[in-house]
Amino acid sequence: MSTASPRVIRGRVVTPTAVLDDGAVVWEDDRLTWVGDAGEAPAGLRETVAAAAPVDGYVLPGLVDLHCHGGGGASFPDAEDLDTARVAVAEHLRHGTTSLVASLVTAPPEVLRQRTGVLVELAEAGEIAGIHYEGPFISADRCGAQNPAAIQQPDAALTRELLALGRGHVVTMTLAPEAPGVTGEDGVAGALAAGGALPSFGHTVATAPQSRAAVVEAGRMLADAPAARSARPTVTHLCNGMNPMHHREPGPIPEFLAAAADGRLVIELIADGTHLDPSLVRSFMEIAGRENVALVTDAMAAAGMPDGDYQLGSLAVTVADGVARLTGGTSIAGGTAHLIDVVRTTVAGGVDLVDAVYSAATTPAAVLGDDGVGALEAGRRADVVVTDADLRPVRVVKGGVEL
Repeated sequence: MSTASPRVIRGRVVTPTAVLDDGAVVWEDDRLTWVGDAGEAPAGLRETVAAAAPVDGYVLPGLVDLHCHGGGGASFPDAEDLDTARVAVAEHLRHGTTSLVASLVTAPPEVLRQRTGVLVELAEAGEIAGIHYEGPFISADRCGAQNPAAIQQPDAALTRELLALGRGHVVTMTLAPEAPGVTGEDGVAGALAAGGALPSFGHTVATAPQSRAAVVEAGRMLADAPAARSARPTVTHLCNGMNPMHHREPGPIPEFLAAAADGRLVIELIADGTHLDPSLVRSFMEIAGRENVALVTDAMAAAGMPDGDYQLGSLAVTVADGVARLTGGTSIAGGTAHLIDVVRTTVAGGVDLVDAVYSAATTPAAVLGDDGVGALEAGRRADVVVTDADLRPVRVVKGGVEL
């Protein structure tokens, strides 16, 4: 039994269903114990809640980013040691991302093995929520800010090796569904499902039929996989890194969107105002629903940093006016926003605050298969973000500990 005194934050509390104008969040040790209207606090908490001064802003759950390559000047694809990777984790944690999936990029197998060895230590320490491989089994024609020389033919044996090195902490791997060896009973998607990870379709030139077939097959494989963290595959940043929709060559986008609207798929959206127009984000949210959309950053080392020159894996990146592009080229090379910035941009684009927060916390937590994070609900981990009235973070609590 806990002997800790209850801690309280009072203010405009954003729950999965509403904004409580005078709400309260209570925790003891590392768990939320009560969330609700301050005036309805139970007898044992009434005086404690009443004595808490309301904050001048919003109280959100800790945010959950499924796709992040770095920040604070550090890059996960380039992190050869724990200290480097921790710089990026700390940058996003300070801004309210209390659960972060560290993303690697397409690289030679020996690099992926080494980086996995670093990141798995952070995952087992609870400092990150898992690992995402963005490649190497993707399309060279839609590789974006990935090194085409390191793209490989889909290899289920290498996939199983990386899963073993990841010790259960691999969350997703981005795959081009049209690549031979991705689908099929002995394909990479099946190896991921059997190993407790999710196929995430992206960086692809797949046709509409190929996209539909891959989603259906992945759903079947995940349903049959005892270790699956979710029954739904994901899409790596919808629209970015794939053929655009055309009325005579529809490509993957309408198939992925339809599957999300049907609840069979979760689509990532980089809703930072650079990768996607905010009005398109609003439309996608209206079509697919917040339960099937995960807002992500795709952040790289420059998140939280000034314009200048950076590295993303083996490729040089230049950031100008806050936009990262491959040096000397035009391809966007990841994001420079934090997830709270993505929420703020999404809300400014017309999405309801409750829904934006749900897609930045609750839906990605479901992708992780972790019902202990992602919402301000009793029993979940005490991850809390206090923002000002403009949704800029001012306080962060992770696991009941204020940073």
